Amino acid sequence: MGKVYLMGVGPGDEELITLKAIRMLGKCTAVMYDRLASTSILKYLKADCLIYYCGKEPGCHYKTQDEINDMLVTLAKEGNIVGRIKGGDPFVFGRGGEEALALLSENIEFEVIPGITSPIAVLSYAGIPITHRGIAQSFHVFTAMSAEKLEIDWKAVASLGGTLVFMMGFKNLEKIAQNLIFNGKNKSTPCAVIMRGTTSKQKKVVGTLIDIIGKVQEAEISSPCIIVVGEVIQFNDQFNWYEKKPLFGKNICITRSKAQAKELREELIDLGAEVFEINSIEFKDTSINLEKCKGRLTGYDFITLTSVNGVNYFFDYLRDIKFDVRKLKAKVAAIGPATAKAIENRGIIPDIVADHFVAESLFDKMRGYVKEYDKVLVPRSKDARPYLVEALRNIGCIVEEVFTYETICGKLKSDNGIEDVDVIVFTSPSTVKNMIKMVGIETIQSKKAIAIGPITAKALIDVGVNPTICDVYSVEGVINKLLEM
Repeated sequence: MGKVYLMGVGPGDEELITLKAIRMLGKCTAVMYDRLASTSILKYLKADCLIYYCGKEPGCHYKTQDEINDMLVTLAKEGNIVGRIKGGDPFVFGRGGEEALALLSENIEFEVIPGITSPIAVLSYAGIPITHRGIAQSFHVFTAMSAEKLEIDWKAVASLGGTLVFMMGFKNLEKIAQNLIFNGKNKSTPCAVIMRGTTSKQKKVVGTLIDIIGKVQEAEISSPCIIVVGEVIQFNDQFNWYEKKPLFGKNICITRSKAQAKELREELIDLGAEVFEINSIEFKDTSINLEKCKGRLTGYDFITLTSVNGVNYFFDYLRDIKFDVRKLKAKVAAIGPATAKAIENRGIIPDIVADHFVAESLFDKMRGYVKEYDKVLVPRSKDARPYLVEALRNIGCIVEEVFTYETICGKLKSDNGIEDVDVIVFTSPSTVKNMIKMVGIETIQSKKAIAIGPITAKALIDVGVNPTICDVYSVEGVINKLLEM
């Protein structure tokens, strides 16, 4: 018998997830998630974890609640560690209680992992404090899906002080406003509607109970939304920190490997972007190929490293065979600043650093150092362009090229969310080739594209995509270009 974790992962922003939820996701062998949960959290899963999408789209549920309950039971009985992933919190109108009862009826062990609930987080991201001293000393949260059936005691609700929050009630907005006014709420009471809060598609409309319907229609707001009523709405401009971020409103797809994506993802999130991560490339370690030259490591004049991965596979191999790097006599060349930094992290300061992350730039720099018959070791990817090796051989260098890793196509955990992407960032020809396999050329052609450099740009142009090319071929260059767009 397995176990089930009923976990909340926050309302949309992928970083509004608890440490405990991340840790337990790493243990799961199967997960079931809804549309309101960010697909970005799937990166915390093991590679072989089974993933099931439950939908829960208003008016077109992919699975009924009974079907979800049955599936949870079945997966647990098969011995799985099951993550039932929910946006927000599982027990705040998330039907987590029904799922817990279904598990109890089958004697299946479960735990509940609370999540940051949308009435708190979405209001915060919209600049609205849910309470404020002297203005709102309480808050009240309602599910408004049932408002149409008058299952809310409107007279009692209208008499409440504090902040009123209605969830899942967008289609009943007019009925909510009318019922509150009819039952004594001042028609000039501030009212706000927040669409897709904490995401790049967040949109906020502020008005009063009497005019909010017209304003919402004019702004073309759609579900999912949260409706807020109360005087705390007056702070929405003053406290509006999220929508002022420079990349707010942009949904950016990054396509690097899981290990490489972290730096760019976090910088983009800090600038206000929503990030959709597709790890389009994975790496296969073939550094065993260095065995053929390990007896000659001390005899090279130059060691040329052409990527961060190349650095890591090379020095990890030296560590594994207990080779003392102090024995290396070679000058070390790096293809660009990121590769140079990776070499420095190994305690070696590179002698030659290319200005740009392209082989042509590195060769131009090396020409001032190398001479005929110099022995050059180039440990790199099997998929690397031949230019550098050929250029060095053409000027008389004795070049030993060793393939220390291979780039292979990644696996798409879920394509839910790709439709919301505005810009796709490509960092190598491999990311172009693999993204076409994973999401299709039509999807790529429908988005804006950024290429980290001219070689990647050519791969895009060859398939009919006209990209924006970074001025600096680095993460910093990507960010600067996004800020310009």
